[in-house]
Amino acid sequence: MPMLIDTIDDASARAACARAANRPDALIEILHDVQRTSGFVGDRAIATIADALNLSRAEVLGVLSFYHDFRRQPGPRHILKLCRAEACQAVGGEALANRLEAALASAADRIEIRSVYCLGNCALGPAALLDDRPIGRLDPDALIDELTANGALPGDVE
Repeated sequence: MPMLIDTIDDASARAACARAANRPDALIEILHDVQRTSGFVGDRAIATIADALNLSRAEVLGVLSFYHDFRRQPGPRHILKLCRAEACQAVGGEALANRLEAALASAADRIEIRSVYCLGNCALGPAALLDDRPIGRLDPDALIDELTANGALPGDVE
């Protein structure tokens, strides 16, 4: 398949497109695949995906920028999505979120905290997703201990 003249091929993006049979209707799945393998979807990947799926770069970028789960730049290794909806607020979620944000501020290069508004785990609030793994009845001390034990945080975070 001919490449665009100004395109620099991204092998992982090309492989993700091939796994999806170069189907334009699989664009979101392809973007997830690229981000899972590379950690983000960069300019080279956008150009390669556009070429492989016969889409414009603007179409790929439009989908990429619409969904907040995609990253255009490398980011921290871990993402903690904290539920800020009413059910979690009712069981102390706001105080917990404030404590976690303060405790993890010094580790912003290792973990990103995002607010979400329902994880479908209301009965086990306060709830969160740590790298897409659900956590119910979230306890900030236990979470910080787990992150420290896994090397996601330095040992001096409190």
